[in-house]
Amino acid sequence: MHKYRTHKCHELRIENVQESVKLSGWVHRKRDHGQLIFIDLRDHYGLTQVVVDSSNKHFCTIENISLESVVTISGTVVKRSEETINKNLPTGNVEVNLSDLKIISKSNTLPLQVNSDEDYGEETRLKFRYLDLRRSRPHSNIILRSNVIQTIRNKMLEMGFIEFQTPILTASSPEGARDFLVPSRLNKGKFYALPQAPQQFKQLIMVSGFDKYFQIAPCFRDEDSRADRSPGEFYQLDLEMSYVEQEDVFQAVEPVIREVFTKFSNRKIEDVFPKVTYKDSMLKYGNDKPDLRFSLEIRDVTEFFANSDFTIFAKSIENGAIVRAIPGPHCGTRSVADRMNSWAQSEGAPGMAYIIFGEETAKGPIANALGIDKSLKMKDLFDLKDGDALFFSCAHENEAAILAGKARVKIATDRELIKHDTFKFCWVVDYPMYEKDDKTGEIEFSHNPFSMPQGGMDALLNKDPLEILAYQYDLVCNGIELSSGAIRNHVPEIMYKAFEIAGHKPEVVDNKFPGMINAFKFGAPPHGGIAPGIDRIVMLLADEPNIREVILFPMTGKAEDLMMNAPNEINDAQLKELGIRLEKKTKVNQVL
Repeated sequence: MHKYRTHKCHELRIENVQESVKLSGWVHRKRDHGQLIFIDLRDHYGLTQVVVDSSNKHFCTIENISLESVVTISGTVVKRSEETINKNLPTGNVEVNLSDLKIISKSNTLPLQVNSDEDYGEETRLKFRYLDLRRSRPHSNIILRSNVIQTIRNKMLEMGFIEFQTPILTASSPEGARDFLVPSRLNKGKFYALPQAPQQFKQLIMVSGFDKYFQIAPCFRDEDSRADRSPGEFYQLDLEMSYVEQEDVFQAVEPVIREVFTKFSNRKIEDVFPKVTYKDSMLKYGNDKPDLRFSLEIRDVTEFFANSDFTIFAKSIENGAIVRAIPGPHCGTRSVADRMNSWAQSEGAPGMAYIIFGEETAKGPIANALGIDKSLKMKDLFDLKDGDALFFSCAHENEAAILAGKARVKIATDRELIKHDTFKFCWVVDYPMYEKDDKTGEIEFSHNPFSMPQGGMDALLNKDPLEILAYQYDLVCNGIELSSGAIRNHVPEIMYKAFEIAGHKPEVVDNKFPGMINAFKFGAPPHGGIAPGIDRIVMLLADEPNIREVILFPMTGKAEDLMMNAPNEINDAQLKELGIRLEKKTKVNQVL
């Protein structure tokens, strides 16, 4: 018989009754019934109930054993009585009558309960993550993650993509976030950077003559944590294709996403992923990550307020503001209006104006100032009913859009309009190539600087930079950005010109991106790609509100690993070897 087990803890059935078996696992739960003690023994696969009576020589040992101790038990499989069958367990029809016991490893007093669904504080969970991962939900999430990655890999190979691994130690590159820097021992005073993404390398793979590349790529960005972003590192399905246009990338990615979300969820998925332009998304949904699980759409109603008697908005419009209106189904009461106003103030806005609609009536300060005719025209514009309301955001365009977008989600959440049984995907397309810096007024890249401008060199030479669109796109699901991608700028002359418009001279391109720009001078195919985030995909499938719940060993919001005590200090000898000296700050005592 095997030293540790003949069966795993999820395998025993009625067919195994009277068999002698050996199981190993953790003591998950104990129930002391006086003359009988029941143990739920747990391994990675499941649970088996073990029973010990007072005549057993191991009874006292079992009585005193601590939860989460690792044991090997031998015994005979017996059928449970009808009243003790557990229909919630695959092994619930049987139990093992213990005959022998070996304690492999004793457990100290637990800092958190493994056999409970109760969540402990972040610090406790992350410091003792190996215990937290023994719990059912976190354990299942990590298994789901593994299965999702395997399914993605199989599908990509099936579609003719080849898997490569790109370098981890590379050069610092301005890709929108801070780099993690690694000092070089052999080249003192110089630093590597961990890749924010394999962006340049995957493009160089296309220049190298390969046609379809992918990898499950680790990416490193020194940025702040939030619910859908892990600080430090994350993983993405990174892919690139040669001789493609935008639609080809969509057709390659959609089957992968559809297969994963269909296989690992019972929620509905539409056959077609609709396309929404960036401009329309900002107008109708107030952001470039639209949640399409509910049908509320924002509209621009600036014309109703220009030169109107509602002087607060009228004067703001004269100073460059716009007005966006958000429909509020079943929100036509003063109490709801007051709550929305308080909520807007909590978001940093002065408040949120409103109109409440009744039978041929419109109430509120706006309705009083605009008059019944204009108010009812807006009611018709939004196809509102009696008992509905309109809420208004008045500010400069970006600020007005953001507040309106948040209000749209709040209304849908409060009114329970969100369809939680579906995944709503969409492509956001036609991103602007450039934007103007609010503080300096200078033109800069809006998103990825390596995107091909729509219209190519002609657009760069003859159009207002703020009107130039890029072949850039995002895949969004339920209001969460799953991935960004683009058709790449593979022509050196267009690359230099694109950077020149953003205020960068040719030598900047040559110095910052030497590998890529030089490669393009030796014949580069048109190419494009995208990179769906693995962590976010699993977060959606697991229906978890925080990305930390689907990562094996996540950091805290302050990018600290409490379990491994990272980041930590290094000694003077290590610093000297790297040619680094830390500046020590001294405290100055001031006499007041």
